[in-house]
Amino acid sequence: MTTAQQVTMNTELWQSIGHIADNDALMRRLTRYAKKLAKEKDPTLMTMEEFFARVDAAKNGPTYELQEGETIEDLLKRVS
Repeated sequence: MTTAQQVTMNTELWQSIGHIADNDALMRRLTRYAKKLAKEKDPTLMTMEEFFARVDAAKNGPTYELQEGETIEDLLKRVS
């Protein structure tokens, strides 16, 4: 998203909230929805413990080294 798009979206959001702020029922609905959105978990995020567990698991996996005079392409062909 470009900066201009983000600024436009932020402006629209705050204008909409301003209109909703005058209505108690809509404010309650908006608050409930915002709490629900905030609780949604991003599947790409992980805790530090999960990250380091994955690093440790990777350390136990196979390793490959370039042989003398070998290119990355040669290594990929050799291990595939």
